[in-house]
Amino acid sequence: MRRRDFVQGSLAVAAQAALQSPAAQAAPAMRIPYGSAVRGDALVDDFDYRTALVEHCQLVVPEGGLKWEALRPSEDRFDFYEGDKLLAFADQNGMKMRGHTLIWYAAMPDWTSSIRGGKAAERALSKHIRTVVGQYRGRIPSWDVINEAIAENPRGSDYLRPNLWLENMGKGYIETAFRRAAEADPKVQLVINEYDIECVGEQFKNRRNALLRVVRDLRDRDAPIHAVGFQSHLKGQYEIDKEGVSSFVAELKAMDVDVLVTELDVIDNLLPADEKQRDEVIAGRVTDFLQAISDANPPTAILTWGITDRYTWVPMWFTRDDGSPNRPLPLDRDYKAKPLMEAIERFTGRA
Repeated sequence: MRRRDFVQGSLAVAAQAALQSPAAQAAPAMRIPYGSAVRGDALVDDFDYRTALVEHCQLVVPEGGLKWEALRPSEDRFDFYEGDKLLAFADQNGMKMRGHTLIWYAAMPDWTSSIRGGKAAERALSKHIRTVVGQYRGRIPSWDVINEAIAENPRGSDYLRPNLWLENMGKGYIETAFRRAAEADPKVQLVINEYDIECVGEQFKNRRNALLRVVRDLRDRDAPIHAVGFQSHLKGQYEIDKEGVSSFVAELKAMDVDVLVTELDVIDNLLPADEKQRDEVIAGRVTDFLQAISDANPPTAILTWGITDRYTWVPMWFTRDDGSPNRPLPLDRDYKAKPLMEAIERFTGRA
């Protein structure tokens, strides 16, 4: 079953309402919305790409169009062209659009290097969030407020990633960001988004624990956090820590915090060369991962970081030594569905 069938059914209304409601939880029998990150250039230039998005997706999210580097060419100017373009596409095709991302350590324009001191940083952060969330108030139902706040290897008190905001505002920048987003749109779902928290290994466990520490602190302060986003750039050579993921999600559920899968793909540079075998391993990893989440609390949405192997970030960092193309996404380069899409559709209720 594809997007056009999904949006026509009453269950589609329920699933999209769940995305909009911070406290909503996807019941096991409910169809979970599926979506993809979208490249603005491909959206314009590639008819088959647009067709695939319309055929399969209920949600879209811009890959880069709402990051500071794209939005803020200067301190006083906001450029909403890319965000508006994708939102228009979503509206025309019965989709919802997620916002990504308000605060991130990377993709910052050069002018932000002049921000110095707590007051100046808070003014800049608050202006950005109020303006951007306000621009799309009532139209974007879910925002990644904070992206990748956890240190690569969290240790004791050094569990947050160094960045402009931490250096100038301390760890309170996270709470401030959530509060400003809630002020700009009280009905939006507010998410903290993180990677490398899914697999077996001490580093993954430490990152889950550090993220829980942040979420608990926000909850203790009655800050308006509604969900954790699993980026889910799964490293194909590692097994999923099924017990660890389920326990993590259960602890979030106990705090009334939902989960989303926000950037799912499988990094396959160390997987077998045989495409059939590789695709089976990829689908198996994703099945284990989504099952581990669903055993504790089904995600309110599942999005992949792209829909086709034709457009993926993975080869930029994880090129295969054998020279064969990476296959991290649900559709191959010719837009044919792979076992990964079948696995996703089983969990979203459209298989």
